[in-house]
Amino acid sequence: MSNESDFAHAQRVLPGGVSSPVRAFGSVGGTPRMLRSARGAYVTDVDGVERADLVASWGPALLGHAHPEVVAAVQEAAARGLSFGAPTVAEAELADAVIARVPFVEKLRLVSTGTEATMTAVRLARGVTGRPLVIKMAGCYHGHLDALLAQAGSGVANQALPGSAGVTEATAAETIVVPYDDVAAVAAAFDAHPGRVAAVIVEAAPANMGVIEPAPGYNAALRRLCSQHGALLVLDEVLTGFRVSAAGWWGLEGRREGWEPDLVTFGKVVGGGMPVAAVGGRASVMDHLAPLGPVYQAGTLSGNPVAVAAGLATLRLADAAVYAHVDRVSRVVSDAVSAALDAEGVAHSVQRAGSLFSVAFGTWQAGAADTPGLDALPHDVPAGPRDYAQVQAQEGWRFPPFFHAMLDAGVALPPSVFEAWFLTAAHDEEAVGRILEALPAAARAAATATRP
Repeated sequence: MSNESDFAHAQRVLPGGVSSPVRAFGSVGGTPRMLRSARGAYVTDVDGVERADLVASWGPALLGHAHPEVVAAVQEAAARGLSFGAPTVAEAELADAVIARVPFVEKLRLVSTGTEATMTAVRLARGVTGRPLVIKMAGCYHGHLDALLAQAGSGVANQALPGSAGVTEATAAETIVVPYDDVAAVAAAFDAHPGRVAAVIVEAAPANMGVIEPAPGYNAALRRLCSQHGALLVLDEVLTGFRVSAAGWWGLEGRREGWEPDLVTFGKVVGGGMPVAAVGGRASVMDHLAPLGPVYQAGTLSGNPVAVAAGLATLRLADAAVYAHVDRVSRVVSDAVSAALDAEGVAHSVQRAGSLFSVAFGTWQAGAADTPGLDALPHDVPAGPRDYAQVQAQEGWRFPPFFHAMLDAGVALPPSVFEAWFLTAAHDEEAVGRILEALPAAARAAATATRP
């Protein structure tokens, strides 16, 4: 057994050798490490190499991998039965835990994946409003449902073209893609399609084009536009929910600014590493779902008792001390990344949103944010990309050598410059020290990289 031989086998029987594309190392090159175990802040591959992990299962491992109490909860649930296809007490308990953290959520529907959560939210918004169109932002990812796999057209407020083979033009045409951080473009889309927009869907804090912290007032402006035009605001917290705070990004921003979405989607942490996701909101909206209303959604494994046990244990354990620790180590690591790149003269921006961060390679001008249509006072923002076009224009070719230098030094990073980095409550002094020791060589690799 080895990474090379096992991945070669996987390529013979799985498309690309993987079950989700970014795992294939397509943007960084080389052979993916085939993992056999994970514990705490570390992952171990089939060659027996242990690495400090900054992927954290793409977010769910808030407490660290294989937390003993989460594992025990899963084992106890599994011993009672793997799946019932019937209601369980634990489903309502998980809903209670979510509602306690996010009080604007009055009811919750459990599903299995983030894609399923956003699909349900979009269908629900259309069913409630009787309207066909959805506005999304370029660079925001909401799962692989057909209607939201759309690229931006030219200009602003243009209806989208398909972003994937197999997505029909008719389906894509029901989605309007506008630049992120551009309130005027959203207003123009509403004006161009009066009475036809069912919802605006937005990542609470984008983390799929690298991390971008929303401009102060941006999400609030989306809320006002939706209210003005009779559309629903869908806040996608699949990634940020219960990750950046006990109440997700809304807990950091919405509670302070005084706005609430109509619907919110959760995933990742809400399942504690198991396949659980959810859509929640006001009862008056959620009660349009079957069996109470005409909007149909169902799933044999929705609310699976073993998966729910993992999510419930994770939320119960994720207390204020956990979030404070993750915030602290995230700042230590992200500051060290920036210092290492500065020492090698590599132009870059460390992009932060709460404890999430990523690195963008290139030069941007710091100063007052230019958010068209945002009726808020000018505000300073750090240098860094603010939308998808700017993210795509970065010197992304510097990331693969940086990534592989870290990998060779015993640190596993997300294998794409467009992904967020994740710390956990298990990242102690030893794990953080390993990461810091690896950074100087990785920064030198980025500095000496050549454009292909």
